Formats: sequence, C-alpha cells, structure tokens
Amino acid sequence: MRKVLAVVAGLAVLGAANWVIHAREKQLAEGAVVLLELAPLDPRSLMQGDYMALRFRIENEFSGGARARKADGRIVVRPDARGVAAYVRLDGGEPLAAGEMRMRYRVRDGKVKFATNAYFFQEGTARVYERARYGEFRASPGGDLLLTHLRSEKLERLGPR
Repeated sequence: MRKVLAVVAGLAVLGAANWVIHAREKQLAEGAVVLLELAPLDPRSLMQGDYMALRFRIENEFSGGARARKADGRIVVRPDARGVAAYVRLDGGEPLAAGEMRMRYRVRDGKVKFATNAYFFQEGTARVYERARYGEFRASPGGDLLLTHLRSEKLERLGPR
C-alpha cells in the first residue's frame, strides 16, 4: 500500500510540475509583449557578477497607496505605440478599456516589485547589457509577467539572438 501511495504522490508531483511548465511555455509563446522602462540604480550595484539588478520606472509611478503596499495585487497599464507600458490605475476588477492590460505586482519588504529584480546572463557579457533601458516581458491575461529580454534605448534586443 505504501508503494502505491508513493507512486501516486510522485505522479501527482510530476503532473503538477509539467502543468506549470506547459503554462509558462504557452505564456512565452502567446503572451502579449510589454516593455517596462528600467529605473536608474546605484551604479555600485548595477552589475554584480553575472546578473544585472533590475528596478522599473513604473514602480516609481505606481504610488498605490498604503493599502496596495501591504498586499500583492494588480495594476492596469496601457502600452504606448512602442509597447512601453504606462501606469493607469490600481486594478479594481472592472473591465479593461481598449489597449489596457493588467500587471501583477508583489509587495516585498514594503516595496512594490514586478516580475523579477534580476536579469542573469553569460559570464563575460556584462558590457552588452550596459545599454539596457527596457525589460521585455510576456504577459498572461491575468497579469503574470515573464522577463524574456533586455532592450536598448532604441528598443533593440540585447544579447544573443
């Protein structure tokens, strides 16, 4: 009986992991492309080893009030003609207007965070990413974001093709 339970539990774990992988792959393939402008960071912490610390300008634009800073949630943004997202409002569940999309945020240590705070790259390629001004994300309809690339001021993708 224990062996049967162990096999069933193992299959359940593998099934759940495969479902998450499939959902992420689908988001990468079909998610809406949205760009977030990077905010300046202290140059002493911009490059640390093989990753770049990230912060996004929209974090500054989104005040959100005290209530938003205590709990995770979503905001509504509107990408411009170039795809760069601008803050519109806190998401209250109302229908979206044309061109708007939701983005999920998380509150960590009292600070609003979007998706990730680091971009990892191959050792020795840091100079390529010094021109980064935008993060390119794939967004799910629910507002989950996956960072796919960094882009330059001219919106060119940085790094290997």
